[in-house]
Amino acid sequence: MTDRKDIADQLAARLERALEDMADQFRRSNRIPSCQIADLLPVDLARVIYDRFPVSEQMILKHSIKENKHIAAQMDTYDPLLEEAVYAFQDPRVVDLIGRVTGLRELEPDVDLYAGGISAMQKGAYLRPHLDNSHDKHRKRYRVLNLLYYVTPGWEEKFGGSLQLWDEGPRGSPRTFPSTFNSLVVMVTNRRSWHSVNEVRHDGRRCCVSNYYFSRRSPEEGDYFHATSFRSEPGQRSADIVMRADNALRTMALKALGEKIWVNPHVYRRDGDDNMTER
Repeated sequence: MTDRKDIADQLAARLERALEDMADQFRRSNRIPSCQIADLLPVDLARVIYDRFPVSEQMILKHSIKENKHIAAQMDTYDPLLEEAVYAFQDPRVVDLIGRVTGLRELEPDVDLYAGGISAMQKGAYLRPHLDNSHDKHRKRYRVLNLLYYVTPGWEEKFGGSLQLWDEGPRGSPRTFPSTFNSLVVMVTNRRSWHSVNEVRHDGRRCCVSNYYFSRRSPEEGDYFHATSFRSEPGQRSADIVMRADNALRTMALKALGEKIWVNPHVYRRDGDDNMTER
């Protein structure tokens, strides 16, 4: 079976070739730092990764006014190739190359897969504008990068399910990255990186392999902390009021009490690991 080293070999070779172009995209001014690269892995391998995705019913459904998607982090439940694909992005060579693209140093991959792993979005699924949680469970490391690898063959932008970056904030207009087959998006996560996924309008599934990188250095000047924070789409005033109040209450509660009040189940738990949880 193809393992994570084999996949990481392919990732490193492709990233090396695309390094200059990715860095140029990522470092453009007046927008959320981000870039997209096409043809990340050999097509046959990318198709096999997609084919090994579990049916949505075997994943966890998250459904509220904020989001509607299926997720999974307990990778030993599924085909072994999926775990190998996820962790290939945590190979030191890949992490180093992403650091060279972004200019961010002291990057640490997320071995616990908090909010990482795999996801699937089918017709009607969405993810409203939001900021990712700022830290790990101990608040010692900042969440600084999100890596999204899209694997659904033939997926077109008109199908929806596109990543949207709100460079001017959630009241502005979004910039779109289509969830193109075999492409990788790298985006910064900080207290201004509002992003969303527009509604899927197609009968197929938009499947994604996700990783976060952390750093002990703040991606901005100064320290900060916030829970995952959602806003509504423009024009949905009532929903926006509810979401903003929820954001403030959860952030305040987590600052005061942390894991005493809530433990996020979206992590990869291994035998003997009792504390692999994040906020």
